[in-house]
Amino acid sequence: MTQRPGEFALIADYFAPLAGEGTFGLKDDAATFSVEPGHQLVITQDASAENIHFLDDDPADLVARKALRVNLSDLAAKGARAKCFSVALGLGEDWTEEWIRQFAQGLREDIDQYDIALTGGDTFKTGGGMVISITAIGEIPRDSYVARIGASPGDQLFVTGTIGDGALGLLARRDDLSGISMQDRKYLVDRYQLPQPRLEFAGTLRKIATSAMDVSDGLLGDLVKLCDASGVSAELVLSKVPFSSAVKTALEHESNLLETAVTGGDDYEILFTVSPENIGQLMKLANEARIAVTCIGEITSGEGISVFDRHGEKVEFPSLGYDHSGARN
Repeated sequence: MTQRPGEFALIADYFAPLAGEGTFGLKDDAATFSVEPGHQLVITQDASAENIHFLDDDPADLVARKALRVNLSDLAAKGARAKCFSVALGLGEDWTEEWIRQFAQGLREDIDQYDIALTGGDTFKTGGGMVISITAIGEIPRDSYVARIGASPGDQLFVTGTIGDGALGLLARRDDLSGISMQDRKYLVDRYQLPQPRLEFAGTLRKIATSAMDVSDGLLGDLVKLCDASGVSAELVLSKVPFSSAVKTALEHESNLLETAVTGGDDYEILFTVSPENIGQLMKLANEARIAVTCIGEITSGEGISVFDRHGEKVEFPSLGYDHSGARN
């Protein structure tokens, strides 16, 4: 059996070189962090488990980058600028030093891309598969946090980017998606394995959104969460939901994939609401940020959500989104 390095060697060799200021080279149990005057911290945490959030043969560098980016997506949806993160890495039974090396390289790529620092973390043995838990910290100007709780009846409902790429990308990754070209398959798998957190849209959200959250567990399920938090309802029109050309092709081949596209999750786009009088400003700012935004419905009074097709007929789905407890939403 190949000799594997111990915990302290792993930290010194692969993670200490990634550490930012105030971390003491990861030789201490904590780190220091300075907040800009007039700003507040935004803190989020998400975990990823092998064969739940990523597959056991996914490249380690992409596993690392996705684990980080799902947290950056949460920060973006709150209007925050990402600053630093810590990572707790649960090692499965069959881990290798080469996997760790590639994992660290993936973190390095996104540290450089997003100008964010590693501040620390932990390594531990799971007794099973890999588990990755990341805590990310961002900054916002004081009192500018964009919560889920601010939506009001009459607000228009928007989403960034396209929906369904991640969920169908997982099917493509498992070779469970037919009727698409190799180019479309690659696009969808890339979207599943490497989300694109909309950090460049954070400033616009702070200026314009009445509420926001990222779409991680499915568009419809996350809309329910936003409405519940705000004490409102929503009407969503399926024909207005933006789909990529790859998803459209898949839906033309197999129409029942529509439910997967709008409830499957892994989109990491931003769902947000805007008052009608600010829509013109939104479109201007989104265009300047080069972010596609689409109006998909409206906030109404009441409870729950209503989903309609292009003919105005109500559509019902057995499940509205992914539930991490294993229960149906």
